[in-house]
Amino acid sequence: MNPNLSDWDDDLPPEPEEAYQDLLRALKRKSGFGLFFVQCTPGEADKFIVKLPQEIPQKKITVLRLVEAIDNLYELVAESIKNKQVDILLIKGLEYSLYKYEQRNFGEITEGQFSNLTSVPHILNHLNQQRERFRDDFAISFVFLVRSFSINYFIHRAPDFFDWRSGVFELPTTPEVVEQESNRLLLEGDYEEYLKLSPEQKIEKVIEIQDLLTEKHQTDNRKASLLLKLGNLLITANEYEAVIAFYDQALKIKPDDNQVWYNRGYVLHNLGRYEEALASYNQALKIQPYEDKAWYNRGIALFNLGRYKEALASYNQALKIRPDKDEAWNNRGIVQFNLGRYEEALASYDQALKIKPDKDEAWNNGRIALRKLKWQKFTQVVTRFLQIISFRR
Repeated sequence: MNPNLSDWDDDLPPEPEEAYQDLLRALKRKSGFGLFFVQCTPGEADKFIVKLPQEIPQKKITVLRLVEAIDNLYELVAESIKNKQVDILLIKGLEYSLYKYEQRNFGEITEGQFSNLTSVPHILNHLNQQRERFRDDFAISFVFLVRSFSINYFIHRAPDFFDWRSGVFELPTTPEVVEQESNRLLLEGDYEEYLKLSPEQKIEKVIEIQDLLTEKHQTDNRKASLLLKLGNLLITANEYEAVIAFYDQALKIKPDDNQVWYNRGYVLHNLGRYEEALASYNQALKIQPYEDKAWYNRGIALFNLGRYKEALASYNQALKIRPDKDEAWNNRGIVQFNLGRYEEALASYDQALKIKPDKDEAWNNGRIALRKLKWQKFTQVVTRFLQIISFRR
């Protein structure tokens, strides 16, 4: 046997199932004060909370669920175990106290290993300063159920508290748990809902999605959907460059996803990269040629590129599919106006106003087109009159 290879094997972290059994043995043996850190998703944490009392019924177990950011854990623990016989206290939700400090590099996925470690969250200052009180006043095992990025915070910003740990463990993940957690994130929330989230809540969602993307039981199809969801979420944070990176990763997995191509075009447009946006809209329309939004936004990109005739054709296609879209009629009129076709532009604005009579932009554009049309006809009459006079002479 190669001794170097054997040594290398010994240094490998245990498999999650093995780590779980190690955690159970450690909790069974431990008496008095102890600190255990368990890396897991919120769904896994909930399952563990239900399962642990069945695994070690000889221990008295209490759960402290945190649902918002806190600065003082000591008082909450004291209240939670007051007048109770407790051997193990499970603590879930400490991440809420860390999210506002987590300023991630959104352009990369790094398996949860990047954090803002330039400042110390109040809760971690508290744990560092009060560690002796925790040890002296609470003769129990603390089990922190946390995400991977939280472990980084403890290592770098609460080293005094973390150094007293009895162990760090990772709960095993099953394909069913990964599917359940993924489907929950894919089904909950949309763009409008994401707009309502605070920066901390957006960070929370980003971390959840990124953790699931790195799960070994994740399927390619779900991974592509999660990348799309992640990009959509980050649009609401105006993190456009990062969004493009995530959409590109999704397209490597699923190149025929017209929704990703369309969204990619939308983001590139917001970045002012109109040629690239146009290329993305074209790809989306190759896959799904009856998507009026893609034709409409393609028209906007072409207009911004000064390609008015092509823009007009694109708006015409959008209106064939959805003739009641007032924005498309208004934009069609703008293109016709820029082509000098004022009468047609006026007709387009009128059509927009039939659909939405209070559309101020169409009213204003219509007045401008009417003035231009009158001036155009006046100049035509004058030109014709001058031609007649010249001919008679």
